[in-house]
Amino acid sequence: MGACCSSCMFCGHNGDEGQHDVHEAGGNVHFIKTMDGWEAKLSEAIEEDKLVVANFGASWCNPSKSIAAAYSELAAKHPSILFLTLDVDDLAELSTSWDIKATPTFVFLKNGRQVDTLVGGNKQELQKKIAAVAQLVTMSSN
Repeated sequence: MGACCSSCMFCGHNGDEGQHDVHEAGGNVHFIKTMDGWEAKLSEAIEEDKLVVANFGASWCNPSKSIAAAYSELAAKHPSILFLTLDVDDLAELSTSWDIKATPTFVFLKNGRQVDTLVGGNKQELQKKIAAVAQLVTMSSN
């Protein structure tokens, strides 16, 4: 397995290969560690015309930990959507710029712009929101 961040809430490995910008947390979920990683993934999504679901969580937050498996499952079911996970403590300035007040907060982006938000770790609500936003984006692009 490649490099892994020391504070990764998904894999728990202590990588000694240095800091990295994006960690493949599993499947279609990308753990963002730096502003450069965030900007690179947003640019990729814009270029590929993909919807982004950004999960702003915290390693110490039980609801963030509890929703992680469901988030990964949803990512596997929706390969055309880019799923990102960010730790609000690692990226405090970015979290503040997106007005994140609670964790987890899911921000839905299209073309770099926010199209919706969901606060809280309710799996059913997250499933509904992803389906609704994906359908809305599909309808608006036709």
